[in-house]
Amino acid sequence: MRREPGLYVALLRPHVLCAVVAVLLTYPVLAQDDAEQPRLSDFYNLDHYVHAVPNNPEDYHPITAEGRLGWFVRGTVGPKSLIGGVFSAGIGTAFNNPYEYGPHWNGFADRFGMRLTGISTGNAIEATLGAAWSEDPRYFHTVHAAFAERAKNVVDLTFRAYHDDGERHPAYARFVAIFGNNFLSNTWRVQSEADWQHAMIRSAEGFGGRFVSNAFSEFFPQVWRKIQKKPDPFPVYEHNP
Repeated sequence: MRREPGLYVALLRPHVLCAVVAVLLTYPVLAQDDAEQPRLSDFYNLDHYVHAVPNNPEDYHPITAEGRLGWFVRGTVGPKSLIGGVFSAGIGTAFNNPYEYGPHWNGFADRFGMRLTGISTGNAIEATLGAAWSEDPRYFHTVHAAFAERAKNVVDLTFRAYHDDGERHPAYARFVAIFGNNFLSNTWRVQSEADWQHAMIRSAEGFGGRFVSNAFSEFFPQVWRKIQKKPDPFPVYEHNP
């Protein structure tokens, strides 16, 4: 029976470091002279620019190498990711799943570390392949749209992404990242969850997690503005297809 090491050892696994290095290596190759600048269709929230759905393909601005690296860092160790990791590890510890980790603080650390290695590997794959395939990993918000349209956008951008042509296409890099990461992780997971059935379950949870993240990004800024009693930062003429 395999016993998984703690959080810090898990973070130093060679395959995780290689994946992270792969993303970092894309930066000098893809670097552009002009850094990503805020535009009229952007507003500043939670330490990064949140992008609005472009009105047409000509309005779309591809993600820069700097923006892609920032997406990787935020998606791996940003507030949403870390909070999600604490919640996930807490649930697993409460129900002692998988049982090899145990229902104690060390087990919590093991579960948190295991999730973080998976998130970092998956994000590294998506960022690297996305750079090669011109796939934009960012979430784009709707503006002044009805709830049904906003919900539709959340679902759509869970499975599709913008490309350099300004159109949405199937998010192939994301599919490879989620399925590849979860099957690859069978090589270092504890025995009770290191099989293809659990890998498929984790993959489904990966898409579910992306959906929840998109929904949070779509609706939380509006809720937060209402709590703070701040005005809508978007001009009234901003709209969506």
